[in-house]
Amino acid sequence: MNSILKISNLKIGYKTSKTETVVAQDISFSLEKGKLVALVGANGIGKSTLLKTILGFEKPIEGTILLNDKNISEISPKELARYISVVLTEKLPPSNLSVYELIALGRQPYTSWVGELSDIDKEKIQETITLTRLQELTNNKHFELSDGQHQKVMIARALAQDTEMMILDEPTTHLDLLHKISVFKLLKKLSEQTQKCVLFSTHDIDMAIEFCDEIIVMTPERTQKDTPQNLIENGIFDELFSSELVTFDKKIKKFIFI
Repeated sequence: MNSILKISNLKIGYKTSKTETVVAQDISFSLEKGKLVALVGANGIGKSTLLKTILGFEKPIEGTILLNDKNISEISPKELARYISVVLTEKLPPSNLSVYELIALGRQPYTSWVGELSDIDKEKIQETITLTRLQELTNNKHFELSDGQHQKVMIARALAQDTEMMILDEPTTHLDLLHKISVFKLLKKLSEQTQKCVLFSTHDIDMAIEFCDEIIVMTPERTQKDTPQNLIENGIFDELFSSELVTFDKKIKKFIFI
């Protein structure tokens, strides 16, 4: 009953009239509300392509993606914006927008064409600011923010969009250890308190094992989703990197250098 996304026999990549480049295939899994889910794998394995396909930026070569039991190909971009909110790695262009104004942009799928905020919009924005603890930054300009603060504001903007699912592309990139932990804790809090499904790609696999309810692991041979503990017991983390320099230690649940 809590399932929001169902992927079946998905083949992803790039297709033209003459060529077909397959990035990954035989992908099947479902995601539920209230879960924090990480997407991990080596560079070039297809994590970003999978996220782009889920978001409709790329078309599947084969297979189906159902969002609330509706084929994602049948959902218009405007309607999709009410189901899924997105946080990408790209930085915003320079502007004088305040933190409050940035968060308010998350209400665009619901506002009029002039962007006028209703009382409901303002209430959602205030709830978001409180939940993400950004009260002291609301009047700051976005160019004044640190990388860690900026990422939290982008997450807040997605949260204000009030969707059932949030997708983030490597939200801890360029952050120091303290801010990485802060973002992971925030995402965990949001998935639990708002019952949204939060899916994000990351290279911080050790932290994903620590904080996430489930992890999707992409290897050249397969894509598998399960709880961190089950994945550890199944030995899939040993397949992530084809290198003699690093190995996964099941006892401490971390990658170690040899």
